[in-house]
Amino acid sequence: MLVICLFQNGALAATYRQGSTGEPVRTIQTKLKNWGYYTGSVDGIYGSATTAAVKYFQRSNGLTADGIAGPATLAALGMPSSGGGSTTGGQSGEVELLARVISAEARGEPYSGQVAVGAVILNRVNHPSFPNSIAGVVYQPGAFTCMVDGQFDQPVADSAVRAARDAINGADPSGGAIYYFNPSTATSGWIWSRPLIKVIGQHRFCA
Repeated sequence: MLVICLFQNGALAATYRQGSTGEPVRTIQTKLKNWGYYTGSVDGIYGSATTAAVKYFQRSNGLTADGIAGPATLAALGMPSSGGGSTTGGQSGEVELLARVISAEARGEPYSGQVAVGAVILNRVNHPSFPNSIAGVVYQPGAFTCMVDGQFDQPVADSAVRAARDAINGADPSGGAIYYFNPSTATSGWIWSRPLIKVIGQHRFCA
């Protein structure tokens, strides 16, 4: 009982697993259900169905498929792994995830180009054709090459963290773009059909 109480009262504690209960578990279930990983009830009870859904999400996103929502899985879900579950804490989790993608996708690019990559992700969140959360956009299958080439798991550059914060605070050097690509490495002919907004560094930012 003590362990369960700690999970209930320590909002967004380090890990959640089968037997955990409370609002954070409900949030996990809601996110997984919205993204098609979970079909059970959103009841705040981390049962076998939630465990199976977490494993499904983990396998799909290159995480250790142990069914436990630890720091890496919580970050992938767009949830902070510690803190009080406040708006500030939630934003910290989003900054962490956004910075990881910026670092992986735009390492070595001008700072404005790093902010622009973050802005593209946020522009997608607000666009009806894409998922309505940062984590949903980041983990959308096939959306970002860094999710399959190992770059996502590399150390995050300090500049990427600053760029993520700037993008979340409203900076958008991309000019409202919802796509970007590097013309020297792009393999999709379709991406060239997107209207060009501007070029920053090695990336073309498009509508």
